[in-house]
Amino acid sequence: MTLPVKACDLEMLLPQTQCRQCGFDGCAQYAAAISEGRAPINRCAPGGAAGIKKLARAAGLPVCELDPEFGRELPYSTARIRAQDCIGCALCAAACPVEVISGVAKHVFAVIEQACTGCGLCICACPVNAVDMIESNRTWTEQDALAARERYLQAQQRRKRIKDAKTQSVQHDAAMRADILAAALQKASASSPKRN
Repeated sequence: MTLPVKACDLEMLLPQTQCRQCGFDGCAQYAAAISEGRAPINRCAPGGAAGIKKLARAAGLPVCELDPEFGRELPYSTARIRAQDCIGCALCAAACPVEVISGVAKHVFAVIEQACTGCGLCICACPVNAVDMIESNRTWTEQDALAARERYLQAQQRRKRIKDAKTQSVQHDAAMRADILAAALQKASASSPKRN
C-alpha cells in the first residue's frame, strides 16, 4: 500500500548516516520503500525512537518500537582507525559513503572524525579489525544529517564521474585496438600474394 507521503519528504526525516542497517542501500532507498509500502518505519537504528516518531507522524502511521533485527539505538559514535594496526589496504575508504577516510595506500588511513556519520561500514570492510567506534558524547542533529547528506551526494557524484571516465577510457582503448587491428589486417591483405 503506497503511503500519502513522498519518499523525498521521508528521506529528510532520516539521519543520513547511509549505514544500510535498514536493509537498503541508503536513506533515500529506505524512504522510497517506506513510501511505497514495502518497508515498515521501524528499521532505522541510528534514528532511534525519535526518528520513528517523525516517520510515523509524516506517514500517518502508529508509532512502534525499533525492530531489533535491524540494530539497536546507540549513542552517536565516530570511527577511528588504529594507525599501528592499519595495513593501508584502502578498503575502509572505499566503503565510506561520505568519503571522510583518507590515507596513502599500503601505509596508513585515518578518519576525519568531525565529518564521520558513524555508519560503521568501515568496520565491516577492514580485514585486520583496525577500526574502533568511539562514543562522541554528543547528539546527532538535523544539521549533522543535512551536512552528511550533502557529503554523500557529492561523494556519489564524484564516484560516478570516476566510473564514467574509466568507462570512456576503456571504450577509447577498445576503439583504438580495433582500428589498429583493422589497419594491420588491411595491410596484411594488401601485401599478401594473390592466388589464382
